[in-house]
Amino acid sequence: MAALMIRRLVARSPQLMRTMPYSIASQKLDEADLVVIGSGPGGYVAAIKAAQLGLKTVCVEKEARLGGTCLNVGCIPSKALLNNSHFYHMAQDDFASRGINVGGLQLDLPKMMEQKDKAVHGLTSGIAALFKGNKVSHVQGHGRISGHNEVTVTNGNDTTVISTKNILIATGSVVTPFPGIEIDEEQIISSTGALSLKRVPDHMILIGAGVIGVELGSVWKRLGAKVTAVEFLSHVGGIGIDSEVSKMFQRTLQKQGMKFKLNTMVTGATKTTDGKIVVKLKSAKGDKEETMECDTLLVCIGRKPYTDGLGLEQLGITLDERGRIPVNLRFQTSISNIHAIGDCIAGPMLAHKAEDEGIICVEGMLGGTPHIDYYNVPSVIYTHPEVAWVGRSEEQLKQEGIEYRVGKFPFSANSRAKTNADTDGMVKVLSDKTSDRLLGVHIIGATAGEMINEAVLAMEYGASAEDIARVCHAHPTTAEALRDACWAAYCGKAINNV
Repeated sequence: MAALMIRRLVARSPQLMRTMPYSIASQKLDEADLVVIGSGPGGYVAAIKAAQLGLKTVCVEKEARLGGTCLNVGCIPSKALLNNSHFYHMAQDDFASRGINVGGLQLDLPKMMEQKDKAVHGLTSGIAALFKGNKVSHVQGHGRISGHNEVTVTNGNDTTVISTKNILIATGSVVTPFPGIEIDEEQIISSTGALSLKRVPDHMILIGAGVIGVELGSVWKRLGAKVTAVEFLSHVGGIGIDSEVSKMFQRTLQKQGMKFKLNTMVTGATKTTDGKIVVKLKSAKGDKEETMECDTLLVCIGRKPYTDGLGLEQLGITLDERGRIPVNLRFQTSISNIHAIGDCIAGPMLAHKAEDEGIICVEGMLGGTPHIDYYNVPSVIYTHPEVAWVGRSEEQLKQEGIEYRVGKFPFSANSRAKTNADTDGMVKVLSDKTSDRLLGVHIIGATAGEMINEAVLAMEYGASAEDIARVCHAHPTTAEALRDACWAAYCGKAINNV
């Protein structure tokens, strides 16, 4: 095929065309250089970067709105609710101690949801504008790779066939189902349903105390629900979190009223005639069984790669044992012109990881040298306080046999945290015992998600603890706590702590 072929098996209706003002249906293009399947953070960023580099780019998205899970039912709406529920909690429980008396405080949940939806709409619409400004073409429908150089897009009865030089799979992930428990998104909900509840639950049970569980559990706890998290592991916060930070994090959430049942598995759940849910539990060792009752059950045991209907099997692309698409360092699959990034390949399922991979992947298509250090991909839990980390934990360093130093600094000794009356948490720095090079930074505190980026930048450029310690930091700021922790790691003692 010498040109981009758009074969209409059934013509688009005028109404459908009006809903797609900037689409393949409204223009005639030459052969595509790249078709990106998926418009989440990895896909839309890759598409824009490719277009900026001069590639004729088409982005295929099966949903009506661009942005994927992150913008529509993930990162963005959850952060809106986390932010606003924190304001509500502050007004209800903290303002009086600051000399702010609020009378007649009431929760307007529909209005809170409206603000969340407004944020989502603004950002998803922004992607459409970015596509138009960068000349990225958008085709709505389910994309299937129908040949090494061909993508077939199905939208109802309409089929579009696109020929292309390169294909990039950026289809993301979906909620991992819990065997035997059917999600109805009303009483038994996934993270999607938890973002759109019509009322505050009386008692919400979380299956899982990882990032998604503690974030969404925090939202509904602040708004008035009793929240109990059931976790098979012995700690909260998911995989990769430093053990010491996790324990402090759990104590902080318990102080806020969240309850945890660790080393415990859920074996089943049954709805009762009076609108309740009976959840069956068993200890991880299997020696103890019990039941708990709730009115809302949130299933948040993780996510799995979404590769359904892509046509990979017919192409000979085999998935790994966890359903991920194997790729090389240039993000190429076993077919060299078909690439994959984001949640559907190995690595942390994080929006910013997918974004970086998208940029690096398309640069590699044009001869660039792909490079990404996954140890330098930060993780953030957006509760209050926030938890953020980058690099290795103490447990990982011990497993790898690396000798290290530890520097810690509590926010209770930080001037900005003290003036803000928000002193929960600390900064923990891990550096190489011989070279002083930073190996890991772990923060629990109100601004951890912003602070971690200084640590990421330092680690990406091979900085030592001394390097950060000797850089002038504005005063008073919470970022000074990182500097003090680095002083402690470098020379054994911080400046502002006994």
